[in-house]
Amino acid sequence: MSTNPQAAQMGDESMARNLGFQARAIWPAEQRLFERYELAGAFRALDVGCGTGEITIRLAQRYPDAKLEGIDILPGNLAIAEARLTAFPDLASRVRFREADAFALEYGNDSFELVVCRHVSQAVPDFPRMLAELCRVIRPGGYLHLLSEDYGMLHMPLVPGRPNLDRFWVDVALPYLTSIQCDGRVGRHSLGLVRACGLTDARVDFVTVDTERVPREVLAGIFQAWRDGYTEPLATATERSPAEVRECFQAMIDFVNDPAQYVLWQLPIITAQKPG
Repeated sequence: MSTNPQAAQMGDESMARNLGFQARAIWPAEQRLFERYELAGAFRALDVGCGTGEITIRLAQRYPDAKLEGIDILPGNLAIAEARLTAFPDLASRVRFREADAFALEYGNDSFELVVCRHVSQAVPDFPRMLAELCRVIRPGGYLHLLSEDYGMLHMPLVPGRPNLDRFWVDVALPYLTSIQCDGRVGRHSLGLVRACGLTDARVDFVTVDTERVPREVLAGIFQAWRDGYTEPLATATERSPAEVRECFQAMIDFVNDPAQYVLWQLPIITAQKPG
């Protein structure tokens, strides 16, 4: 079983676009959660599945004395991250990107005060095994910050003559993820998984990504990127035509861009501390 069954989609230029839009949509609300950790000074942080480095760099800016390490399994994404870092020469001595397998981290036990993992749990099979590795490298007293997507938490308008888009996520996206042994509902499962790893003070907060809080063009960009990267695999996995899948994505984009319509995506973020 591949530990990266979505490698083609995650390495596509559409995903690089998507990570940029998602950072713009999510980070303004998410960043406040980092105040909970009360971290300061020259601590070490690990960004697992860092992708194009969007959040690694934001974390380095937030923590001016911390050392940040961003790891990803896809060299193409890391090349984009390295290129992005050149625009921030003041961060170069504190931020490093490297290729690594999150299922077999090359770090000793208790290595980091903060481990961040965003937009990864739904993309890999056997996420609990990866989570155990993340928890292993957190220092006693350190923190886990886990953003877990859940495709049952996207809510769309129901409009006569347009596809039932709530059913799209249940009937198309979730079966596709199941077909590649990934958990499309991992967002609602993640709090229990974190507690099962022995972490304490585990809490779940939600970032609300909707047409009231996020600029419509940013939210539309997320759905456009999903359309461009996932139409073919979704169609193949569910025996639908690419045109049918594309029609559903286009309806989402149309609703997001329509000021009379409301679209909502709830994103669970689990925070927890390693005992000690």
